[in-house]
Amino acid sequence: MSKNKVPIKYTSRDFESIKKELVDYAKRYYSDTFKDFSEASFGSLMIDTVAYVGDILSFYLDYQVNESFLNSAIEYNNVVSLGEQMGYKFKGPTSAYGVCAFYVSVPSNGATLGPETSYIPILKKGATISSDNGATFILLEDIDFNDPENDVVLLEQNKDTGSPLTWGIQAYGRVVSGELGTETATVGSFERFKKIELKAFDVVEIISVTDDEGNTYYEVPFLSQNVIHRGIANRSRGDDSSPAAIIKPFVVPRRFVTKKTSRRTALQFGYGSETELSDTSVAEPTNVVVQKLGRNYISDTSFDPSKLLDSDKFGISPSNTVLRINYRRNTLSNANASAGALNKIVNSSLKFQNPENLNSASRTAVENSLAVTNIQPITGQSTNPSLDELRQQIMDNFSAQDRIVTEQDYKAFVYTMPGQFGSVKRCAVYRDNDSFRRNLNLYLIASDKNGNLTTCNSQVKENLKTWLGQSKMINDTVDILDAKIINVQIKYTLLSFNMNNSLDLVVKANQALKERYTTKLDIGENFDLDEIRKILTRIPGVDGVRNVRLINKFGGAYSNISYDIAEHTDAQNRFVQVPKNVVLEIKYLDTDIIGTLK
Repeated sequence: MSKNKVPIKYTSRDFESIKKELVDYAKRYYSDTFKDFSEASFGSLMIDTVAYVGDILSFYLDYQVNESFLNSAIEYNNVVSLGEQMGYKFKGPTSAYGVCAFYVSVPSNGATLGPETSYIPILKKGATISSDNGATFILLEDIDFNDPENDVVLLEQNKDTGSPLTWGIQAYGRVVSGELGTETATVGSFERFKKIELKAFDVVEIISVTDDEGNTYYEVPFLSQNVIHRGIANRSRGDDSSPAAIIKPFVVPRRFVTKKTSRRTALQFGYGSETELSDTSVAEPTNVVVQKLGRNYISDTSFDPSKLLDSDKFGISPSNTVLRINYRRNTLSNANASAGALNKIVNSSLKFQNPENLNSASRTAVENSLAVTNIQPITGQSTNPSLDELRQQIMDNFSAQDRIVTEQDYKAFVYTMPGQFGSVKRCAVYRDNDSFRRNLNLYLIASDKNGNLTTCNSQVKENLKTWLGQSKMINDTVDILDAKIINVQIKYTLLSFNMNNSLDLVVKANQALKERYTTKLDIGENFDLDEIRKILTRIPGVDGVRNVRLINKFGGAYSNISYDIAEHTDAQNRFVQVPKNVVLEIKYLDTDIIGTLK
């Protein structure tokens, strides 16, 4: 056969097969010039080098192909990118929401014998509180200590006359985990779809973006959306029953979207320039009205209330300016707080009605008396979802298509709630068959800073209620409930004919189970005992598995729920059945997986 008709074997992809084909090729077509095929020859060196390069290229080709598909991708950020193509918006780091109790002491009014109202302050939102272990939280709303619903107690009275001297006032306010930060970005000449990556890690929320000219840029879900809704003061408010603010639509030619990876955040703008801003006009309503009654002036029958600009170009891209970006970030150390842990006021601002008329010493005493605590623990998922969890969330979100109809749609929306509003580790949705309405029971579980399961706090539930309300069917009612956590311990016995490495074998077995159950079970998921046997029998040196069982752990550091595991284990000891509102958890993987060897 001539050299130009050499058969090529395209199935040779690894080092050894490529090397073999190269040697066969050389022996066949270059037998006169290349005869030394020993390992120490120069020719073998060249063949090994070519085979090595071919093996690497083949590996990276396969690797890149796998990274192009959701089911086979293994790099976290690639999965995030694939999800973005399917309409999934990655939340990034999450926040923990909760309620704190704030206290001030104010002097008594000599005439009324009650608190002196002129010394009762308003604590402004943005106050920062912390704990001894470094957890940091931010106040989300103003707190008016003069609210009649606040608790007022007598702190000090005159020993001689019994008249009150100092009153204590307790008020509650919502807080969110995180610490505030600011970055500046110098922007040069105009650039289409300008992208700015923040230097800070674990950014949860972009609070504000402004430039040197005082222009504000607004965050939107997608760049084609040019209308946002904001609350403005209700000037015509006549009584307390009227709302304090009115929601109004605002056209935002200056806007951006956030692009998140596992820990980084970037801001992306559109491709419109400042010179084109004057040409941007609001769409004429008569051009977007649905055609009816035979009217022929309709030019566009598709109307989207989130897109009201004619010539927009996805928003204005900043140029020749400096952007000031204010953000809030979370870390694993400040995402959660146990009950009573938040006890320090880092910075705060108290506002008095007429501060110029107050005694400076008394006013300072009120300011110094400000204290805080969290009565309930503040919890939320503090880590990103695992790779498998992320894939499932992406597929669920894609099937939901931004509407909530089925039970699976509810799960998708729960997991895609923006991170700044809190996070849910696991959820389960069931139709309430006992209800005459279209009622659903939504069971939730959160996780603490150690990754252990815990109940969701009330603020996360409130945020979730609002989040679901925008897309759910109008005749659906939802009850948000806490799933029950049952802690268990795994015990098993290994059989091996070689007892020389007995300790090492048990360590390997425990590690294999630990890796498996690092990923928490779903709510209502039965515990598969056969899976444990399969994992253990794959370990070299294990000849059999006996006495695989679960033991309920409750009280103390575990949950307080007792569960009869033996009663709910099938006759063949293959699985443990659990109710649909229960999740089984191996809380302490290092100590609650116990193996022995025979």
